[in-house]
Amino acid sequence: MAKWTPTHEAPEPLEGPVVATITGGTILWFAMFLVQLPFYGWFADRDLLWWVWTCAAGGVLGLIGIWYVRSREAALKRHAAEREAAGGGDGDGAQGRIG
Repeated sequence: MAKWTPTHEAPEPLEGPVVATITGGTILWFAMFLVQLPFYGWFADRDLLWWVWTCAAGGVLGLIGIWYVRSREAALKRHAAEREAAGGGDGDGAQGRIG
C-alpha cells in the first residue's frame, strides 16, 4: 500500500465567531447540568451519575475555553495593530492571523 501524500495545499483555517460559539456551548453544558440535577436520585439509582458530572465538567472546561479564545482574539488584534503600526500588512489579506 502506497504512502498517502497530499496533492494540494491545505485550505486556510476558517475564522468565525469563536467566542460566541464557545460561550454558547458552555451555556448548553451548564443548562444540561441544571436540567439533570432534579433527577440526581434517578441517575444515582441506575449508576448513571457520570451523565450529570460530564455536563458539569463540560461547563467548567467551557469557562476555560472562553478565557482561552478571548485571550487569543486579543492577541490576534494586538498583533494586527502592531503590524499596521510597523508599516502595513503582509500583502495576502490575512488580517488578524499570526504566521
